[in-house]
Parts: sequence; structure tokens; C-alpha cells
Amino acid sequence: MQDTLKIFSGRSNSTLAQGIVDALGMDLGDVTIRTFADGELWVKFEENIRGQDVFIIQSTNGPADNLIELFLLLDAAVRASANRVTAVIPYFGYGRQDRKDQPRVPISSRVMVDIITTTGADRIISMDLHSTQIQGFASIPFDHLYSRMVLMDTLRELDFTPDKCAVLAPDVGSAAMGQSYARTLGVHFALIDKRRYAPNKAEVSHLIGDLVGKDVLIIDDMIDTASTTVSAAQAAIDKGANSVIAAATHGVLSDPAIDRLKEAPIKELIITDTISVKKEKQLPNMKIVSVANVFGEAIKRIHNGESVSALFDL
Repeated sequence: MQDTLKIFSGRSNSTLAQGIVDALGMDLGDVTIRTFADGELWVKFEENIRGQDVFIIQSTNGPADNLIELFLLLDAAVRASANRVTAVIPYFGYGRQDRKDQPRVPISSRVMVDIITTTGADRIISMDLHSTQIQGFASIPFDHLYSRMVLMDTLRELDFTPDKCAVLAPDVGSAAMGQSYARTLGVHFALIDKRRYAPNKAEVSHLIGDLVGKDVLIIDDMIDTASTTVSAAQAAIDKGANSVIAAATHGVLSDPAIDRLKEAPIKELIITDTISVKKEKQLPNMKIVSVANVFGEAIKRIHNGESVSALFDL
């Protein structure tokens, strides 16, 4: 496999990239990335990739340089005559801007997919998209991976009694995910009806379900400013919950998320490493679990021409 497979990484999440190649028993490919004094980026593959199956790992959370870096790496790989180029995007930035919900605005996630396709990428891999319809924007294969394989293992290690535990979906958009976790764990399910009155600002309107005396698991795809997670945790406590544990795939953690989470009634916060979390944002009650094995297995299956969806049937 290593004779034709090459894996490279941008600078947005080098720790996860290293974990992925470690899971495959490989080394990261040699690539040079520089930022000039004027802010422009320059990239160069330092090894021959002609005829190779190239995978480029880059999460596209802010700053926007992470996106430009990915686009340049993809273009450089195509121009270096790689046989196939796959963009591995653990966190797909602009994923929440997936529709034209008011006049004179772009469908930004469609723009991102179009640019990736235009650069010559042959395939896209991402995890827990905020909206699965983003896959439909692509004219190339788009593999959607799920973090539940690792999050479920972590949640099963928690000390809770199924009859006295409930999964709480913090909004209607995460209801399907929450119900899936509740069924698999064999616990109760509850739902918050949330009203969003401005970008990144929302308030709890109603809480549907009985949380009295229960240990609550809040499941969501991401934590950005933490407004949704914190308000859901407080609502659970107000409704009689014993404790609250929050779990999310993507720890975006934009300001003022950390300040909010410090004051929130959350016993433990579980996120994955799709986004690199700086040390100053890591809290004592935060547990970061790695999705490197999931991406490693997906890359291996794609390279070998095997089913990726079968990965989630295991």
C-alpha cells in the first residue's frame, strides 16, 4: 500500500494528521508551507508524487488561511501529476452556510465545494457535516464519516444507569443524532425547542421530556460559542437533572465559549480532535478523543477500492 499511497498535511491540525499516519503505520509526506511577509502562502511537495494516490489532510476552521492552504496544496498535487488527489477535511468550515436563507447572501458551503472541485480534487472526505446536503453540492465522490464510533465507546465508559439517564438534543437540528445515540445506549431522550434571534445567539423556548433525577448527555455536532450547549445544560439542571455531560464532534470554541463553559453546570465535556484545541482553551473537565483511527481506516479502504460505508457497519 505504501508504494503508491502518500499522505500529506497542512498546518491546521498536524497532530491529527500524525495520528492518522501512525494508525496506518506510515509517515507523513514531506511538504514545505511558508507564509511570506505580506501574508501570502507558498507550498511545495518535497518528494515525487507522480502517479501516486495522494491524500491531503486539512481542517478548514478559521483563520481563512487554512482554506487557502488547502486549495494551494490540492492544486500543487494535481500539477505534480498525482494519479488521484483526495481532500481530507475533518472539520468542514462554512458548513453551516448551506442554504440561501435570505436575499443577497451566498451559499458559502457550495462555494467551498466548487473551489475544491475546480482545483482538481478527485474526492472529499469529511466528518459529521452540520448539514448532510452539502454532499449534494459536489460533482465528485464525497465520503461522510461519523464520530459516533469513538464517542460511543467513550460514553459507554461513563458510570450511568440507563433508566436514570437521558440524551438531550439541544435543538431540533440535532434531534436525529440524539435519538440515534439514545437508542444505541438504551436511555431516555429529550429535546429542546430553541429560538435563534441572532447569529450565534439563541434561547431555550421549551424542553420536551422528563429529566428529573436523571444524568443527562447533551449530544451535538459542534460547540462554537457554547451558547446552545450551556443554555441546554442549565435548562437540564433547572428541570431537575442530577448531572450534565456534553459531547460534540467539533470543538470550534470561538470566544466567549471558554468563559461560558467554565461557569456552566457541565460535569464533563467530550470532544474529538477534528479541530486542534490550543492549550489555553483546554479545560480541566475537557476530554479530547481522537478520530485518527476512523480516518486512517477510511483512507485505507478508499486506497484499496473497498467500501467506506461498510466501516460503520462493524
